[in-house]
Amino acid sequence: MSDAPRGAAFVREGMRLYNAGRFWEAHEAWEAVWRAAPPQERRCWQGLIQAAAAMLHRERGNAHGFATLGEAAIEKLAPPAPPGFPVETVRFSAALARCVREQGPVPPAEPAGPSARSESSEGTS
Repeated sequence: MSDAPRGAAFVREGMRLYNAGRFWEAHEAWEAVWRAAPPQERRCWQGLIQAAAAMLHRERGNAHGFATLGEAAIEKLAPPAPPGFPVETVRFSAALARCVREQGPVPPAEPAGPSARSESSEGTS
């Protein structure tokens, strides 16, 4: 039996928790996905996990933890996500950079849609 439905549930739950400001729980949900992810997706999952941890540090007033983990997340999310990655990363990464570097709002986590996937693959054919 495939773990894909279970993984998809953790992905959705992680986004829901993250967007509700429950950053530790989102971190835990996405970590479960990361552990089972194919190698080409692990960098993106690590970036999302680090972003959630950074938001937790921000919430707790830990400026050093926020900046350190936030920058690590930005670095991991900067390259395009692999095709079919279920979380939108292009807008998220840009908003995360504004959040970390300019004290902007917490970026929302959103599912990747067909337009997000095609944007990252433009010019590759």
